[in-house]
Amino acid sequence: MRLSARFGVASALFAAALFAAALFAAGCGGTVVDDVKMADTLKAELQASGVKVASTDCPSDVPVETGRKFECTVKLEDGTEKIATLKVTDKDADVAFLDFGPSK
Repeated sequence: MRLSARFGVASALFAAALFAAALFAAGCGGTVVDDVKMADTLKAELQASGVKVASTDCPSDVPVETGRKFECTVKLEDGTEKIATLKVTDKDADVAFLDFGPSK
């Protein structure tokens, strides 16, 4: 799995380093993105970019299907909640950041 990013933080766009890890697991209906590893990786990438993250939460049922979009909830240290929108880019569960913005 590769994790790539391009999203806005304080009106600035930046690209985070690619992160390679096996972030998929066998699920009941097939292969799904590993939600715990995805949340941990997302938190680490955001923190490495200077974002003060308290916690992250990603859905547990995202199938590894190219083009599949999903959202993870990011809680910042100041209590603000944001949404990271991501997309599965290939069968190896590589994931790209699409957007990082306020919660809905």
